Amino acid sequence: MAETIIKIDLNKSAYENDKIHNRWHPDIPMVATVKPGDDFIVECYDWTGGQIKNDDNADDVRDVDLSQVHFLSGPIGVEGAEPGDLLEVDILDIGTFKESQWGFNGFFSKQNGGGFLTEHFPDAQKSVWDFNGMFTKSRHIPNVEFAGMIHPGLIGCLPSRELLDTWNKREAGLVATDPERVPELATLPNGDTAHMGQLKGDAAKAAGAEGARTVPPREHGGNCDIKDLSRGSKIYFPVYVDGAGLSVGDLHFSQGDGEITFCGAIEMAGWIHLRVNLIKDGIKKYGIKNPVFKPSPIKPRYDDYVIFEGISVDEDGGQHYLDVHVAYRQACLNAIEYLTKFGYTKAQAYAILGCAPVEGHISGVVDIPNACATLWLPTGIFDFDINPCADGPKKMVTEGMDVPLSKDKKDKKDKE
Repeated sequence: MAETIIKIDLNKSAYENDKIHNRWHPDIPMVATVKPGDDFIVECYDWTGGQIKNDDNADDVRDVDLSQVHFLSGPIGVEGAEPGDLLEVDILDIGTFKESQWGFNGFFSKQNGGGFLTEHFPDAQKSVWDFNGMFTKSRHIPNVEFAGMIHPGLIGCLPSRELLDTWNKREAGLVATDPERVPELATLPNGDTAHMGQLKGDAAKAAGAEGARTVPPREHGGNCDIKDLSRGSKIYFPVYVDGAGLSVGDLHFSQGDGEITFCGAIEMAGWIHLRVNLIKDGIKKYGIKNPVFKPSPIKPRYDDYVIFEGISVDEDGGQHYLDVHVAYRQACLNAIEYLTKFGYTKAQAYAILGCAPVEGHISGVVDIPNACATLWLPTGIFDFDINPCADGPKKMVTEGMDVPLSKDKKDKKDKE
């Protein structure tokens, strides 16, 4: 039986647990040490540290303090790991807590984080998903149920001082190009809500003030939100500090490619069973700049899809040159519009694309001026037929339900 080397208490704040941190910094002490070949279990908070509740009100999504996230378990030291090595991590298993058989999906307010389609969905909304073994469904989105593919949205190793400085310099430079943008172009260091694990006192304050936020993926891995990093996956992480400093969190019960609602998976607390090994001098041997991985041999088996194309022409008819971001947005919007023909609200359709095991593909980036991206929507997750037919679509969705919405507080005040 593998040892649980990091434990959490869902009834206590993540700030009370010194084996948790929410910034990346090379000075954060290792909270446990393992040897190559060891396997072990790590428990994880949901990415917000319990800020979101199992209810029918989206105020908590509207008011979530994003300066706190993500709460990560670690860092874990690996004996013998040195800068230049590759840390080989096997995901042996991953699961939910018996006392927490639910997760949530959210659209963040444009004023507080936004999302991939924030111009179309500017207000905070939340759907709650109940787990039944490997399956999930939501009281807020009827007529759909699917198998989950549980995975860590965020996993990576500590950066070196040089790498941390590089991140902060380039992201600050990006923000400086449009400092008033909403949502912001990048999330810069914020010491006020930093939790630096077992680093204490003045050292913790200094590191917190310059620690990199956990929001984006970077060279070390981080918040990559790759749904195929599930049971049986193997990941090779570049090592930048002695001991590697492996941390993990942001567990997802299920997610569509792109995690398009930003809080776009079914977020959950849970545990993950890992095994580590080392490839000495692996960065140089294999020319590694970013992590590489092998996908899980286990995944939901959906064989029939309706596939939506998008091209790099935006909603206003503006032409973009081989812009995959615009093309995938159009594919998503096309899928949302399609699902409304069966009775889903646009918010319900958007949530489905964020939570269900949809596939996103870059289908063409050479035929100027239009890139082509596709979104693959599995038909088997619905309890009715969504395929096009000569008779046209029928309203099949149970009426009277929608994803709870909370307007920004400023908007409420203006209306009063």
